Amino acid sequence: MDNLSDTLKKLKITAVDKTEDSLEGCLDCLLQALAQNNMETSEKIQASGILQLFASLLTPQSSCKAKVANIIAEVAKNEFMRIPCVDAGLISPLVQLLNSKDQEVLLQTGRALGNICYDSHSLQAQLINMGVIPTLVKLLGIHCQNAALTEMCLVAFGNLAELESSKEQFASTNIAEELVKLFKKQIEHDKREMIFEVLAPLAENDAIKLQLVEAGLVECLLEIVQQKVDSDKEDDITELKTGSDLMVLLLLGDESMQKLFEGGKGGVFQRVLSWIPSNNHQLQLAGALAIANFARNDGNCIHMVDNGIVEKLMDLLDRHVEDGNVTVQHAALSALRNLAIPVINKAKMLSAGVTEAVLKFLKSEMPPVQFKLLGTLRMLIDAQAEAAEQLGKNVKLVERLVEWCEAKDHAGVMGESNRLLSALIRHSKSKDVIKTIVQSGGIKHLVTMATSEHVIMQNEALVALALIAALELGTAEKDLESAKLVQILHRLLADERSAPEIKYNSMVLICALMGSECLHKEVQDLAFLDVVSKLRSHENKSVAQQASLTEQRLTVES
Repeated sequence: MDNLSDTLKKLKITAVDKTEDSLEGCLDCLLQALAQNNMETSEKIQASGILQLFASLLTPQSSCKAKVANIIAEVAKNEFMRIPCVDAGLISPLVQLLNSKDQEVLLQTGRALGNICYDSHSLQAQLINMGVIPTLVKLLGIHCQNAALTEMCLVAFGNLAELESSKEQFASTNIAEELVKLFKKQIEHDKREMIFEVLAPLAENDAIKLQLVEAGLVECLLEIVQQKVDSDKEDDITELKTGSDLMVLLLLGDESMQKLFEGGKGGVFQRVLSWIPSNNHQLQLAGALAIANFARNDGNCIHMVDNGIVEKLMDLLDRHVEDGNVTVQHAALSALRNLAIPVINKAKMLSAGVTEAVLKFLKSEMPPVQFKLLGTLRMLIDAQAEAAEQLGKNVKLVERLVEWCEAKDHAGVMGESNRLLSALIRHSKSKDVIKTIVQSGGIKHLVTMATSEHVIMQNEALVALALIAALELGTAEKDLESAKLVQILHRLLADERSAPEIKYNSMVLICALMGSECLHKEVQDLAFLDVVSKLRSHENKSVAQQASLTEQRLTVES
């Protein structure tokens, strides 16, 4: 290692007077030392202060710039050397060298920048601000025959694409075209994986999604799926998963999704449909998720339901009832939920037997499946009185809903259960449904729902409670009393932050509760008149009018 000290001293002198031969010799010695013991050599380089001289050796005119960049790339493999490289002002001259025509200079410069900025979002953001993305994309196009340079660009893209600030710059280049061109030429699994690792973060951006679709990525992905679907080799299974996942990601953009749907006549849409009856779980999953994404606008939903997609999804669900694949269950239910949103589809889906298919999963212990199951049922019964009544009288379902209303660990499941309970009453307006919910202990949950932080849920609860009070007050009064409904209504009316519709529906409900002796007494004891009379001058006309009516009712009944 004494040789190293001598080399560093000599390098200091030659770096200043730039004696070419001696300089080259010193740099070769350094590279050799780094190859033998990277960490120890790096420590000595840092201690010698030589890093500060490297910036002057990275000029386009310098004949040893490739070797200097190589040394920087090697020392920056060590985390402790990265900040010293930044402090020595090496980033800016390295970025300048990315405009070089020399492939070795480009390779070592890319490695050096990659290693210095590895794992540092702030340094990567600095590179993005210095405009490296368009430069690297251009390099990829020019040097696509050079495997090492191509790999360097892909590694850089993979790191930079993680940053949100990079997406706009990438979108303004022809990165999509270059990556798809490169992808088509790759036969090796490892190289394809590298490209996938760049495509996935880039495809999160809607503009780039569309560019990738237009550049023909989807056709490549469909081909991969076709080639790998029957293979049991680990690499092929990985590639099938990555390819089909990426396909689903491309469908998350509205424009790219519509482009691929092509009015339901598109070849891509047809191929995706053929995945659903497949025996491969990964393809079933991707197919169901793709349908859920295609079902993000009403026109597509109506077309798909008219063309038999519901039966295909129900068959798929049927195959996964016993010990099924949870991700497939979740995806198929997501698709059915989205398809049930347009009004015209609800009756068709109900008569196709979707509720029966969905109810088979009532025993599921998986919160994601529970969540989608609830959402699907809630969409299906919206304004469908008969279906709401049928489901609302299903004791097993109602008991499960009441159980899930207490799923404190899963806020989504808890919220959806409450919303479905309320929806069963609001859409059926049925005494039998209310009786079933009272008997199953559901009233207290609807009262709690009226205190939700979401106005829409508060409102749904209040409307359901008003229907209970109007249709079955005698059956429900004990539960309403023990759930402290009257105190809650008093709080909602007195709270200035309550939305106008909450105040309005709370007063409607107060009037309906007057038919119960015990609840009527609570209303009198709580001095509702004061709160209500203040609301007569409320800026919302409906609230003001309802306040006058409620005040009259309270005065007459007092």
